[in-house]
Amino acid sequence: MSEAVLYVVATPIGNLEDITPRALRILESVALIAAEDTRHSGRLLSHFNIKTPMIAVHDHNERQQQQKIIEKLQQGLDIALISDAGTPLISDPGFVLVREVRAAGFQVAPVPGCCALVAALCAAGVPSDRFAFEGFPPAKSQQRLNYYTARANETRTLMFYESPHRIIDSLKDIVSAFGSERSIVLARELTKTFETFLGGTAEEVLAQVEADPNQRKGEFVLMIEGAPEQDDTLLDPRSSEVLDILLEELSVKQASALAARITGVKKKVLYQAALERK
Repeated sequence: MSEAVLYVVATPIGNLEDITPRALRILESVALIAAEDTRHSGRLLSHFNIKTPMIAVHDHNERQQQQKIIEKLQQGLDIALISDAGTPLISDPGFVLVREVRAAGFQVAPVPGCCALVAALCAAGVPSDRFAFEGFPPAKSQQRLNYYTARANETRTLMFYESPHRIIDSLKDIVSAFGSERSIVLARELTKTFETFLGGTAEEVLAQVEADPNQRKGEFVLMIEGAPEQDDTLLDPRSSEVLDILLEELSVKQASALAARITGVKKKVLYQAALERK
């Protein structure tokens, strides 16, 4: 593996004090910074008096720029990858570049720091032992509603990013798909002056956002508590009926095995139910 390194550097999502000393050292020492938006990142670098040259690497040119970056690495030059805010690749460009740089035999080193979804999750008071980050939901209304509805029975905490001009419609779709009583938390403007966490039922949070125009500004992380775990020891009426009929003619082992094939219910659940009936 070559000695040149591509550093994936997390940058602040709001408060500039959140940048790490290591991130500053890397950004100062590399030969080149690959930035999602050079004008936006230029303000960050200027604030810390970092003069490292930049090139733009974003969704529309990532595949074209990757060869230039690999050529720089082949010359033995270290490079840093940054996004507009937070950790690159997390709903931001960079995946294609990182994959190709690794395939070319170069080291890719993470320089951890801010990430909006982690910042939101640790302060929201929602279950954090199991969660699924889904990025941005679809922009079109019907697609978004279908997308949410397909996830309504997910038992993990669901996390989404959402934009200001879609937040009301997105919350309405959450009420429709997950039910008005599902607990959610909406985090807004994390680490910034007007950082806000709104929690309650989906209907309550929607009402708060509709009532206050200020709650529709900024960048959002939506967190939806997972659906209750289903007790797989309880048989639905049809499976119970099938098992009862089979038990009239077959042994517990035979009846539970055949009922599992017919209903799709786990064999061990049916076997236990059959034992209780006998």
